[in-house]
Amino acid sequence: MIGTLLVVLIVAFMSYVRFSPLPAERWHQSIAAASDTDFAGGAVRVLPGNAALFARMDQVMTSFPRTRILAGSRQDGHITYVTRSAVFGFPDITTIELQGDDIKLYARLRFGASDLGVNRKRLERLIAGAKGG
Repeated sequence: MIGTLLVVLIVAFMSYVRFSPLPAERWHQSIAAASDTDFAGGAVRVLPGNAALFARMDQVMTSFPRTRILAGSRQDGHITYVTRSAVFGFPDITTIELQGDDIKLYARLRFGASDLGVNRKRLERLIAGAKGG
């Protein structure tokens, strides 16, 4: 009986994580940060850039496994993506935005308190890939 209850709870939790809504109006916001920042649930990077680098970042980001666009477009200069973990489908949210002569990137988790550096590493791979490194 306890085993069955445990399985039901695990399946319910996994379903909630996988299918909970990700409203674009909550996640697709302008990035206010002015400098690089790391925190327990994500990271922010600010770097000099232009429309061409922004387009390459979009190409790299959409090439990452289990990643899709949540909102925005290249034409807007502002795109928010969802990348899901392989096993449980935990969503991480990444926003890239062209603001003047800067590109701002903000990657954060949706659930939990710490991402163990996963979002910071994703931003590092994104930047290196877009710059050809």
